[in-house]
Amino acid sequence: MRHRFGLSLLTLVIALLGALVVVATPTTYAAAAPGLPPLPTSPEGDPPGANDWDCVPSAERPTPVILVHGTIGDRKHLLERLSRSISREGFCVFSLDYGNRGLNDIRRSAKQLKRYTKRVLEATGADQVSMVGHSQGGMMPRYFIKRLGGRSLVDDLIGIAPSNHGTALTDGSNPISALVGSLVDLVCRACVQQGAGSPFLTRLNRGDETPGKVSYTQITTRYDEVVVPHTSGYLAKGRRTTNITIQDVCPLALPEHLTIPLATPTIDIVLDALERRGPASKSVSPRCL
Repeated sequence: MRHRFGLSLLTLVIALLGALVVVATPTTYAAAAPGLPPLPTSPEGDPPGANDWDCVPSAERPTPVILVHGTIGDRKHLLERLSRSISREGFCVFSLDYGNRGLNDIRRSAKQLKRYTKRVLEATGADQVSMVGHSQGGMMPRYFIKRLGGRSLVDDLIGIAPSNHGTALTDGSNPISALVGSLVDLVCRACVQQGAGSPFLTRLNRGDETPGKVSYTQITTRYDEVVVPHTSGYLAKGRRTTNITIQDVCPLALPEHLTIPLATPTIDIVLDALERRGPASKSVSPRCL
C-alpha cells in the first residue's frame, strides 16, 4: 500500500511541475533550486488584504501576520480566505513566495523567511510577527524559530495540516518507497525532508519541539491524504501548545489537506489564536459550516 502512495506522490509532483511550466505565464518567479529552472508563481498577485507595505499595526492589533504557503504552493492560492478574514479583523497581513514553490531545501527556505520577517518588522515598526502556515509552511517556520534566531521575533505560530513529524508517504521504509524518494529528491528536496524519520526532521524535533515564548497552535484534519497520519502534525503538549483536529470540534467537517486552509472552522481557530494571549483555546468553538 505504501509504495502505491509513494508512486502517487511522485506522479503528483511531476504533473504539477509540468502544469506550472507549460500553463502559467506570470511575470513573477520564485527563487530556483540548483538544477531546477525558476517556477512561475501567482500571476494574480497577492491574496486579498495582504502585502500593503504602508500598513501600520494598531494598538489593538500590534502584531503583523505572515502567511506561509506549502509545498508547490505560492503566496496567494489556498490562502485567499485566510488573508481576507485576518485583514478584516484589523491585522496587517503579509504573504511571501519562497523556495521555488517550496521545493528547495527547507533550511534555505527558512533563511528566506527570516529575511522576509525582518523586512515586515522594519516596514511596520512592530517588535514581533505571527505566522500562519499551511503544510510545509506550518513546519518550516519552526526551523527559523529554533535554529535561526526566530524565537524572539515570533509571537504565534499557527500550523494548518503542518508536516511537523513528516508523512509516511515518503519515509523510505521499503526499497520501492526509497527509490521513489530518490526520484522525488531530484525535483523536490523538501518533499524528501518531510518524510517521517528524515534526518532533517529528526534534528528539528530533537529536544524541545516548542522553544521560546512562542505560542504554537496546530490544526489537523482526519481526512488528510498528504500528512499521514494527520496526528503527526501535533507538537509536544505544553502550556503554550494547542493541538486541534477539526473533526473533534466539528464532527461533520470534510476538509482534506488542500482544502483545510479554506475551511470556516480553520479560519475561526486561526483567529482565536491570533486574538488571544497564548495559542488557540483548547475549548474553542468554531463555526462548523
